[in-house]
Amino acid sequence: MTDNLPLSFDLSMKTHLLSPKALMKLMWLGSPTLPVGGFSYSEGLEIAVEHGLVYDEASALSWLRDQMHLNQARGDWSLVAQTIGLWKSFDHNEQALRDKIIELNTWVIMTRESSEFRLQSIQMGRSLLNWLNANEEIKDSRVIFCDELTQPTWPIVYALALALSQTDLTLGLTSHAFGWAENMAQTAMKTIPLGQLSGQRLLNALMLEIPEAVDFAIEQTEKNRQVFTPRLAILSAQHEEQYSRLFRS
Repeated sequence: MTDNLPLSFDLSMKTHLLSPKALMKLMWLGSPTLPVGGFSYSEGLEIAVEHGLVYDEASALSWLRDQMHLNQARGDWSLVAQTIGLWKSFDHNEQALRDKIIELNTWVIMTRESSEFRLQSIQMGRSLLNWLNANEEIKDSRVIFCDELTQPTWPIVYALALALSQTDLTLGLTSHAFGWAENMAQTAMKTIPLGQLSGQRLLNALMLEIPEAVDFAIEQTEKNRQVFTPRLAILSAQHEEQYSRLFRS
């Protein structure tokens, strides 16, 4: 047990008022139990454990904290933030908006540095889109257009889901980030392994930094959005040939 990672809660965080129904929809979207297969991906954590780079609660926190700030916030979360606005103003007859979403979706595919990362983004994106299509409450031309994309990716489809929910940008992205953190904490518990309390301390530590990461992601522009994590890319490529593994990435 790591003594310097206590369970604590920052009650001074910014609050936004939501109706119970809107709040539950946001929790639903952020839940790792959403049927998109997120639980089957470790996003490189499994191979990091295999190589001895992550071996306990403290090293897991260091690894995931870096991944959140250096990868997620600079890349996919900033893309989600930027794409929500495009989906909210989307006009099926406006070719410029259609082309821009196609361009951003292509950017996601091109920035996946290993085949398993590319598979994850495409598989989860398609699964989320299937879930949106199966939702009887959602009948929207934006879903139809997204369905026409050859390989709809996770950040693009998630941005669409948040746009359809009509939630506040900060709240929507915070829910998205918390879902990632919860999934990664559960992954750490399985791979290192960690106990339940260690997993909760890890999640809480990540949670306390999510507001900063979300604010950073929202502030990013198209010019400085980036995904560049060479060591993670190398580890992911090695994971593809790992002899025994629990996860798909």
